[in-house]
Amino acid sequence: MEPLVLIVDDDERNVRLARDVLEHDGLRTLSASTATDALELAREHRPDLVLLDLRLADLDGAEVRRRLAADDRTAAVPVVGWSALPERDVGDWLEQSGFAGYLEKPVDVRTLPATIRGFVDAG
Repeated sequence: MEPLVLIVDDDERNVRLARDVLEHDGLRTLSASTATDALELAREHRPDLVLLDLRLADLDGAEVRRRLAADDRTAAVPVVGWSALPERDVGDWLEQSGFAGYLEKPVDVRTLPATIRGFVDAG
């Protein structure tokens, strides 16, 4: 069965783009527009990877990552941050927060599926 990716972003255009590109490559997806919904979906469906916007209205990415890591059901799920912030501005912070990696928006749709599969395989 193909990996399941939970896409978390409060901008529907970003969700739609990532979902369409990943599903076209055969990956399965779920999506959430809030951190609260993302945590519930992750606990219920146990995705193979969470693609997490770092700036959400209800919780920031670091807090979502911390809560996922603290729950036995989701602790092993790799979390990849994504944001419009340049990687040089978030790299050390992401690594210290336990993120598996980072994607800068806008993402390269040509390489996104392979990049996501690489994170899943590494996780």
